[in-house]
Formats: sequence, C-alpha cells, structure tokens
Amino acid sequence: METRFEQQLRFIQEIDRLKQIFRRTYLMDSSRPENDAEHSWHLAVMAMLLAEYAADSPIDTSRVIKMVLVHDLVEIDAGDTYLYDERAGEDKSERERRAADRIFGLLPEDQARELRALWDEFETRATPEAKFALALDRFQPLYHNYSTKGISWQQHGVTSQQVLRRLSVMQDGAPRLWEYAQQLIRKSVESGYLAP
Repeated sequence: METRFEQQLRFIQEIDRLKQIFRRTYLMDSSRPENDAEHSWHLAVMAMLLAEYAADSPIDTSRVIKMVLVHDLVEIDAGDTYLYDERAGEDKSERERRAADRIFGLLPEDQARELRALWDEFETRATPEAKFALALDRFQPLYHNYSTKGISWQQHGVTSQQVLRRLSVMQDGAPRLWEYAQQLIRKSVESGYLAP
C-alpha cells in the first residue's frame, strides 16, 4: 500500500510526461512545436495577466490557473487532438475521460477528487472560470499562429471559417479577447497567413 507521499510523487513523475506531448502550435519564434507543459504554463500566466477581460469579472483567478494547469494532463494518455481535425475529435471525449480516470486516480483520494473536478469543470464550461479558461485555451494558439505567420494553419490547410467556428466559444468567456481574435483572423487572411 502506497503512502500519501508516495502517491503524490508518483503523480508528479507521471505528469512529467506532459513535456513529451507536442502540439501543432509552434513557439512564437517558429523554431519548433510547443509541448503541452509549455502550453499549460503559458495559459496560467495569461490567466493572471488577462483576468480583467473575463466576461463575468471578477472571477476566481486562482481557480482558472489551477484549471489550465490540469486541463491537458489527460493528453499524456489520449494524445493531443488538433482543434481542426474533426475526425480525430470524434472519440476525443471518451479517450480523455478514460485518461482522466487513470491519471487523477494516481493521487490520494482527496486530491484526485479536487483535480478531477477542475478538469470536469473545464470540460463542461459551466462556470465563468471554465468559460474564461477555455477562451484562453483558444486564444493562445491563435496568437501563436498569428505570430508565426500561420505555420501550423498552412501545414494543415486550415481556413478562416474553421478558425472562426472553433474560436467563437471565446465570446462566452472573454468577449474582449474574442473581438481581438477576430481582428487577428482578419489580419491573418489579409497577410496570407490563413486561407479565406
């Protein structure tokens, strides 16, 4: 029987694998794709800096930070599903649910419940914090794509209509970020970074 400390250390060791899950989004210097750990860290800092733009401000920023730090841990098992890959998205929920059961289940029961509840909250988007966290999760790769002149979009044949459709959920959590996102999408099309 593992002690609480041993369970916590096993979880910490397991989540190190998040650094090996690479996304389709490139670092802003275009040198390589970012990994999930980098993405989650970036979202946490964005949550601290941009909380004032949440639709239902003020929000519990600490809760948002926790949420974005755990939201992609399931990708250790489920892999990263590219936002614009509709076929891969068909079984995404089931793959990620199974992964959440296993990964959060490594923790002591109280911490497993807490982290799983944060993950479930993000997935259901039922709270202002979850809606804001999702808005950040959608805005960050857009901002990266704009900064890299659309490398990932071009590699995968993504169109502006796909981007608009998938990012429109931002308006529920961060209307100001959604307005800015629409400007970036328009500029990306005008600059040839994104197909019309």
